[in-house]
Amino acid sequence: MKQLSFLILLLILTSCKNEKTVENVPPFENISEQSELKYATGFSILDHGSHKELTISKPWPNAQKDLKYLLAPSQQLAKMTFPRDAYDVVLVTPLEKLVVTSTTHIPALELLGLENKLVGFPETNYISSEKTRSLIEYGAIKDIGKNESINTEILLSLQPDVVIGFGVEGINKTFETVKKAGIPVIYNGDWVESSPLAKAEWLKFFGVLFDKEKEADSIFNTIETNYNEAKTLASKVKTSPSVLSGAMHKDVWYLPNGTSPEGQLMADANLNYLWKDSSGNGSLALSFESVLDKAKDADLWISPSYYSSYERLESANALYSNFKAFKQKNIYTFSNQTGATGGVLYYELGFARPDLVLKDLIKIGHPELLKDYETTFFKPLND
Repeated sequence: MKQLSFLILLLILTSCKNEKTVENVPPFENISEQSELKYATGFSILDHGSHKELTISKPWPNAQKDLKYLLAPSQQLAKMTFPRDAYDVVLVTPLEKLVVTSTTHIPALELLGLENKLVGFPETNYISSEKTRSLIEYGAIKDIGKNESINTEILLSLQPDVVIGFGVEGINKTFETVKKAGIPVIYNGDWVESSPLAKAEWLKFFGVLFDKEKEADSIFNTIETNYNEAKTLASKVKTSPSVLSGAMHKDVWYLPNGTSPEGQLMADANLNYLWKDSSGNGSLALSFESVLDKAKDADLWISPSYYSSYERLESANALYSNFKAFKQKNIYTFSNQTGATGGVLYYELGFARPDLVLKDLIKIGHPELLKDYETTFFKPLND
């Protein structure tokens, strides 16, 4: 009888312990809807009605662990109990103040009408947008130092709800310091995506942080429609100019592989990119001789690194003048389209508006298709 009594008591205690564990799980409602993502693979949004889960599965290349963020209104969050280690960050939404750390984040805020929510940015001179620059000049957006060494004193004084960061090869040590200072950090992996429209779809990442999912969906759908219409227009042309890209850095010529977002843009513009059949991660790294052998007679040279003029290009390496595109002055660059303080527009807006990038390339390669179109990013290389 004593053994039986002990067994019954043990079962009761075990039952109570299990019940407590269940109570500590977030009170998920029956509503559980996955937000539609057409191209992006690096994040997902799950709507539980009372709250949302934002999961970043590709914050950087070869990431081994998902990052999970719980988003909820303050009144809902007050009712919820859950193990703190279940999420990397818990945020009250919609956000009121934030700091972003990449210029690629700026267009998303502007497209959603949220630029006034931005309170800090590292090295603000890199921002090219006139709208956001006016807020910087007014003092509404503070410079918080460099990405590698964010000024935590200034950051703490701004009291942002969150810092949107990025990691190149893993957890960023600077952002770990920010987290220790008590400021939440969310990693954005837009740059890891492998297609132009996938990068643009990270607009929805910002939409969920501000309860503007419908607006983000609508804006992205417009960008997608514009892109596909331009692609269809270019596909009807029967002849395609041959294209060279990139330039030398020290002893290596770097240029995009055929499956990269840049390679896909050239393919969708119906350009004959001479390395269209290459694939892999990152840029191709080739010798000058191999590039000259293959692309000496290329019709167009697009994106010759950071060089802004023929003079500077030839000064860097006189052998560049051997290319047909150099001789005939058919080189196009985005380096000369900058903001008031030198920020390159393409590096800021190009991710968010691949439809404009595509139209630029179509205008360059098939000018008869877009007779009245003025390019946004790519312009002829200066003399």
